[in-house]
Parts: sequence; C-alpha cells; structure tokens
Amino acid sequence: MDIEWGKDGRTGKLFILQARPETVQSQKDVNVLENYVLLESKEPLVTGTSVGAKIGAGPVNVIKSVDEIRSFKKGEVLVTEMTDPDWEPVMKIAAAIVTNKGGRTCHAAIVSRELGVPCIVGTETGTKRLKGISHATVSCAEGEVGKVYEGILKFEVQRVDAKNLTRPKTKIMLNLGNPENAFTLAAIPNDGVGLARLEFIITNIRLHPMALIQFEKVVDPKVREEIEKLTRGYDNKGDCFVDKLAQGLPNRGGFLSQ
Repeated sequence: MDIEWGKDGRTGKLFILQARPETVQSQKDVNVLENYVLLESKEPLVTGTSVGAKIGAGPVNVIKSVDEIRSFKKGEVLVTEMTDPDWEPVMKIAAAIVTNKGGRTCHAAIVSRELGVPCIVGTETGTKRLKGISHATVSCAEGEVGKVYEGILKFEVQRVDAKNLTRPKTKIMLNLGNPENAFTLAAIPNDGVGLARLEFIITNIRLHPMALIQFEKVVDPKVREEIEKLTRGYDNKGDCFVDKLAQGLPNRGGFLSQ
C-alpha cells in the first residue's frame, strides 16, 4: 500500500490522508537484475545528479509551466525547471526527466525513483541547453553524475535472473555504500550486509550534528533557515539526526536479506 499521512502540529495526532494500492514496485520481478550499458560516447550537453541507474531516450519536450503539459506525448524526454504533484500525469509516460533544480530528495527524484524513470536533477541550465534539441539520450548508468547527450545513442539492457544463480558455499555479504541502493541490492541473493558506510548515510541526512547541538552558534540566516526546514517537527534538533541515522542503518546486518 502507498499511504500518505500528516501530523497535526498542534495536537501531535497522525491522520491518514490517502491510501491506495502501490502499483509500481509491487509489480516488479525482484529476481531479475537489470544493468543498463551505454554503447556510444560523446560530449554531454548537460550534467546533473542522476536518479536511478537506467537510460532513456526520445524526442525532447521543454516545458516551463504546468499549463503546457497537454503538449507532452508518451515517450518524450521531459525537460523543465522543477516538478510538483501537478506534473505526475506526464512523468508517468516520460522516457526520461531532466530538471534545472532539485536534489536527491526533491519531488522529481522521489517520483521518478518510484516510477523507475531515469531522471537527472539539478542541471541548472537544462531548459536552455536542450531548447532546440530534437532528440536526446538521458543516462543515469554512469555513476552519480547523470549525463544528457544529443541524439539517440545506442545502449543495451543486460538482464540476469537471480533465481538461476548457483549460490556459493561462501556467504555473500553486501557493501551498502549508498543507502539509496538498498532495495536494488536486496534483490541480489545475499546473506546480509557486511559493510554500511556511515559517512554516506550522514551525507544523505544533509545535517551536521554540531550544527544541531549548537544551533544558537549558526549565524548564516540561509543555513539557519535550511536547518529549521529539515528539522521541522522536532523540539530537539539533535533527535532529528538520531532518527534519520537510525533509519539509514541496517538492522543487525539483515536489512537486505530476503
């Protein structure tokens, strides 16, 4: 189930706002592992933060306002400033998504990750650089930096059925360097987590513990505003860091075990 909920700031009570069957992740065959490989190379038009590890290609459609989404067609590459829930109907039919703003926790990143659509956020100049480009290839299969290339480049999808893999006598323990890969890695036959990189988990939290413990010493108004936003709902800002750290840590090495 996909359940949305809200916490009332005055009473502290939780309210379910929406509940519906989850129709994307639940339909996936977790035993089939996919690896996207780009077979051609050229200078990218624009780069940003990659979301997922897929490659998508198609006609480019630069849309600056949600009022223009009716012009979007299935299989096109959506290029825009940033997205919000009003954009979701076209995000579901896009071959790929490119935004000027945003990071790994922005709306475009969260929704595209759920939909399995390759997405590059934070390009800064995507709408300008891709304007007038007829077709583009969006690659999230080359690491943390996503790249947008002009034209339709050749790529292949390598698929392995994990159910047919022979398990060795040696226990397979996974290196969970990036917490965002947890569900992908969970599909690989394994015996648990052998290493979780704490510094990467802290990086995803986006908060330095000393800035929370000694918040009164933070003088930059923009930094204070960002900290207030990230710790909203916590009377003690340090508790926010502890909670997010606990959420990112595997449970006794078995977090990824099937």
